[in-house]
Amino acid sequence: MDQKFLYIAIAIGAVAIIYPTVKDLFKKNKSTGTKDEEKPGTPNPAVLPLQLQAYERLSLYVDRITPQSLIGRIYIPGITAVDMQIAMVQQIKAEYEHNVTQQIYVSAMTWEAVKTLKEQTISVINQVAVQLPPDAPALELNKQILEVFLQAGESPAELTAQIINAEAKRIMR
Repeated sequence: MDQKFLYIAIAIGAVAIIYPTVKDLFKKNKSTGTKDEEKPGTPNPAVLPLQLQAYERLSLYVDRITPQSLIGRIYIPGITAVDMQIAMVQQIKAEYEHNVTQQIYVSAMTWEAVKTLKEQTISVINQVAVQLPPDAPALELNKQILEVFLQAGESPAELTAQIINAEAKRIMR
């Protein structure tokens, strides 16, 4: 039952990431408004390299906070699930803080997708960890986290990466 709750939470998170993006993209395609936000204009040549760098950094952040990447970097044989949980959450938050200034170069929609991914990933890690005994090995936590994300279908990180890539390509036109 708890596993089903996690799958549902991941699915809801994926919808929460993708729905505003798709809705916004359809609005922009149909819109003939004159607002600068709705009508892509010629990018400022001085700002464009900074924007592209922001998209690169956010793409890297999204990749680094996937469970596979976190586990590969953080896992040390013999640590407990609690230690692993703490290390993963700290790593996600530290990398987020390192990239928080990139939000000024990307759309609110893209930044919201990145924030939602961060929060959802932390939530899943914590939900899985709570189900384990305090002295469980980190390997068990890692295994269960990976199972949850694998069984959820398309990962929220993939969806977020698609949003980032689509927006970066749109500003380069």
